[in-house]
Amino acid sequence: MKAFLTASLILLSPALVLAQTGTTPDAAVAKPAAKHVTKPAARHVAKKKPVVSTNRQNLKSAAINAAAGIEAADAALTPAELAIAQRVYVGSLPCELGATVTLTPDPKTPGYFDVRGKNFSYRMFPVVTSTGAVRLEDHREGAVWLQLSNKSMLMNQKLGQRMADECKSPAQAMVAENMKEHPGPGLLDAPVKTGAAPAATK
Repeated sequence: MKAFLTASLILLSPALVLAQTGTTPDAAVAKPAAKHVTKPAARHVAKKKPVVSTNRQNLKSAAINAAAGIEAADAALTPAELAIAQRVYVGSLPCELGATVTLTPDPKTPGYFDVRGKNFSYRMFPVVTSTGAVRLEDHREGAVWLQLSNKSMLMNQKLGQRMADECKSPAQAMVAENMKEHPGPGLLDAPVKTGAAPAATK
């Protein structure tokens, strides 16, 4: 009898163990296969382009239009200024010390001139003067071209120096030569008296 009970306990012990753990023999033997978890591929995030606000675009457009309007206003010359431009000697004018200044009319903007020489280039327009002399200016660069009857000269007021002097067109060269042959009265010359001779005294 004792041997029978011992054998029965031996046979029942696996069942008791499985009952305590709450698993079945099949579950104890078959382990669930581990799931292979794959990491999601990194998504390519496109960088967003900066969005320019409409107000900023409008301001930029307004600034461009304003600048164009200013240039157009500056380009418009008065009839008096256009008349002065007709008197400007153009072409290559020889100057003293072997220098040369070239004046070229702007075909797109009447009255404007490109004044070029060694180490300088200016865009000039006529200015009315009280003396009647022909005067061209480049306000941005501070350059002044002064044309007299017998010569022309180029000055730079910003630099405080004369860029070229004794520049002469063929017409100016003729006037200069005539002034040498027939100089006018000097500042110290006595004025010539006119009228009848004084009466002789007794």
